Amino acid sequence: MPYTFAHKFLPWIENASDEELKREIDTPATLLIDGAQQGPKRIHIAYAPFDHVSRAAKIVIVGITPGRQQMANALQECRRQLRAGMEQDAALAAAKVHASFSGPMRANLVAMLDDIGVAQLLNLESTAALWGTASNLVHFTSALRYPVFVDGKNYSGAPSMTRVPVLRSQLETCLVSEMRQLPDALYVPLGPKVSEALEWAAPRAGIPEAQVLSGLPHPSGASGERIAYFLGRKPKALLSVKTNAARLDAARDDLKTKIKELGERA
Repeated sequence: MPYTFAHKFLPWIENASDEELKREIDTPATLLIDGAQQGPKRIHIAYAPFDHVSRAAKIVIVGITPGRQQMANALQECRRQLRAGMEQDAALAAAKVHASFSGPMRANLVAMLDDIGVAQLLNLESTAALWGTASNLVHFTSALRYPVFVDGKNYSGAPSMTRVPVLRSQLETCLVSEMRQLPDALYVPLGPKVSEALEWAAPRAGIPEAQVLSGLPHPSGASGERIAYFLGRKPKALLSVKTNAARLDAARDDLKTKIKELGERA
């Protein structure tokens, strides 16, 4: 599967007009690759150029699935690269980097990775370098590689990707395959649903549990209080009832222990 869809769809993407791309992003038809009815909900899976795997990566940052905006960014950048004469593999790589995590989410993620010791483990001054001079060390991916929409909206974790056949198929054919190509990398799941998917996929790919860094608060702005507490920027006494300090303390301690032990084995 890894490049089957790319070879099928890249010629269409290169020649698509702005109007055609917009129509596919809004309501996939030409780029629709799968779908299913799950109870009252309709699931659609569309192609977007997220196929590239960075084989030299030492750390893999895993989101849940590309949303409609990421899909748009990747398709537009891929088309631009192809029209400029770029080879398909290079265009896929450029499209994926262009659509990867950015803005405040990136800053939050860097702060948390640095806090638990990942920068030191990778011999970096800061994991911010993963988006710059050390970009060769990182692979960006999603538990569900290709964009998933439920009743026309971005998939956010329900229904369960490990229980619904059409979603589990993506885990089996894409995520497990990617993990097998990067057997020594660290895996950073963004959010509990992604942690669940990685914990399902890791044994199937032969990845030790110690390499999966579950427990970080999601780096989005919606997790601001949890991130602030995780980083020691907000005291426990000032937390709202929505934030479970004990769970965050345990996760931080577990992650720091994992990183320390991985460093000792290196």
